[in-house]
Amino acid sequence: MYKRIAVMLIIFDFQCEQGHVHEAMVNRNKVVEGYTRDCPECGGSSSKMISPVKSVLDPISGSYPGATMKWAKDRQAKIKHERKVAES
Repeated sequence: MYKRIAVMLIIFDFQCEQGHVHEAMVNRNKVVEGYTRDCPECGGSSSKMISPVKSVLDPISGSYPGATMKWAKDRQAKIKHERKVAES
């Protein structure tokens, strides 16, 4: 019998003492405080760094900043239509 094991990999940014920055996929269960990896450029010890949050904008609407406003407008139109149908 084969046993199926799910492994969660997370991408982290690492920075070595020389200032080189690189990304690495790490098993979620192995990441602890003080986790280090070898730098691929200089071979020195690199530690996990705090990275800025990356945001994802709605690519479907075509107007990225106004995606929430478009959703609210469409929702109000849907509610208005449903009320009109319910009154009929």
